[in-house]
Parts: sequence; C-alpha cells; structure tokens
Amino acid sequence: MRHHSFGRTPFTVSEIGFGAWQIGGSWGDVSEADGRAALNAALDAGVTFIDTADVYGDGRSEKIIADVLKSRGGQRPMVATKAGRRLDPHVAEGYTKANIERFIDRSLTNLEVDSLDLVQLHCPPQDVYYDPALFEGMEELRKAGKIRNYGVSVARVEEALKAIDYPGVVSVQIIYNIFRQRPADLFFKEAKRKNIAVIVRVPLASGLLSGKISAKTAFSADDHRSFNRHGEAFDVGETFAGVPFEVGLQAVEEIRKLVPEGASMAAFALRWILMNEAVTVVIPGARNAEQARANAAAAELPALSADVMKAARDTYDRLVAPHVHHRW
Repeated sequence: MRHHSFGRTPFTVSEIGFGAWQIGGSWGDVSEADGRAALNAALDAGVTFIDTADVYGDGRSEKIIADVLKSRGGQRPMVATKAGRRLDPHVAEGYTKANIERFIDRSLTNLEVDSLDLVQLHCPPQDVYYDPALFEGMEELRKAGKIRNYGVSVARVEEALKAIDYPGVVSVQIIYNIFRQRPADLFFKEAKRKNIAVIVRVPLASGLLSGKISAKTAFSADDHRSFNRHGEAFDVGETFAGVPFEVGLQAVEEIRKLVPEGASMAAFALRWILMNEAVTVVIPGARNAEQARANAAAAELPALSADVMKAARDTYDRLVAPHVHHRW
C-alpha cells in the first residue's frame, strides 16, 4: 500500500481509503456488525484514511467509526467527515458559520474527539462557493481548534475549481472513475499545482464497475440505486455516476475485456484511478470484511499499460461521455 502526503496538511494517508457511506445507510441492509467487520478489515489491510458524513445513517457511520477506533487503540487513521446536508431545506442560505458549527459539534460527539481531522462541506449548492464569509467562518473554526483542516465535497468540476481559490481549502472530494473522466482534464492539474489533496469518491460507479451487476439485479427499496436513479432524492451523479443504467452495463462489458487475468474488475477500476498522480486517496465503500480486503488489495496490482488506458478512454468517449461529460 503506497502512501501520499495529504496536500498541505501534516497527514500522510494510504492511497486506498475507506468510504463509510455503506455502513451508515442508503445501501440496503448492512448490519452494524458487518459495518464494524468491514472497517476493521480495511484497517488491518493498512488503510489509514476514513471518510464519513454526519448524515450517513443519521450519525450511525460516525458512531461505528468511533467505537471501532476506540476498541483498537494505537495510532489513529485520518478521519474525514462532512457537514451541510442536515440542512432542511438544503439551500445556500443555510450554509452559515453558526449552522456548520452546530453540525461540527454533533460530529465531535459522534466521533468522540476534541477536534475533527478534516471537515468537508457536503456538496453544497453552487452559490455557496461564492460566499467568502462562509470560508472565513471555516477558518475561524480551524483557529478555534474544533477542526484541524477543512475542504469541500463537490458535485461539479467548476465548483472544485472555485473552491480551491480559497487559501484555507486543503482538499476536494470529487467523483472520478472510468465513467467520469472530466476531472482529469483541468481540475487535477490545478489541484496538483496548488498542492490540494484529491479524494476520489464513487470509484466503482455505485457497483457498476465491480462487474457484478446485471440487468436482472434487484436493489432493495432503501438502496439509493433503487430510489435515486433519476435524481429523485439527491444529485443523480451520485448513483451509477450519472450514467444511464443500460448504457453503463454495455460499457462494463467492454471494460471487462481489459481486466488482467486473475484480477477482479473492481480492483482494475481502482487501479485505473490510481494511475493519475493527482489522486491522493480513493475511498471505495464496503458492506462487509471481504469487500474491504478486496478493495485494499487493488493497490497491489501493477500499473496499467498505455494501451489499456487508451482503450478505457475510447469506451468512455463513445458510450459514456455523451451522458455525463458536460454535466459534471
């Protein structure tokens, strides 16, 4: 497992982290026992970065993380959480220092810490990125010691580019995978130039790039892959990376031909992401210990050839880009 400096912060993190959305909710039935087992397996495999949010299971994800880390003891991994989606309605006017501080206080309690390693604004409305007062407020919270660092989780490349204009922003979380390649066109270059940590989420396109989903796959009613296919609950780009389901299945069959013998498609998809040197950490989720171990093992795959990378890009350009490239 390779490690990278986390931008301008003192932290060093494993290139494969642990995305804790699944152990919180909206992914069907994942028991707390399975959630704990998944996180322990990831940490045993050398993962040193955990990403969660206060709305994942209404705090369940944060509380599981706190419990697991307390029981393990020893050196703590870097734990990032997110704030803002508790707003109801979720509007730009709600993104005030007072509201974010209230959410931070709740996360401090859930995670059982005195200061949060990293707080990310949780995919706020676009107008928030043009509110210097909020980012000044985040800086005040950092100086007060409630948070060590702050960043943003964004829906769109344009939001990422605007966010890193603020000097206190140390990281950007963004969707990047074989089906969402636009961040590499400009944003990654700017992030590298400004020494911004890049956290990659939705690396497997909600499981499409695991190669295990078919047209016959049934998702439970409380799984976002069932209730958010058209953006009914939140941005459709978070579900199957915004790719129409049938188009995604067609593209998966082309990508499957590129997977090296003996490797899983999921591991291949994670290794594809790590080929870009601007990526600091990728955060696949896991519903159980087996998935967590498989995610971590992707770091052991050898580098992909230029021909394979080109073939993956060709599939994206022909099948996927017309649906997503202009949107995010």
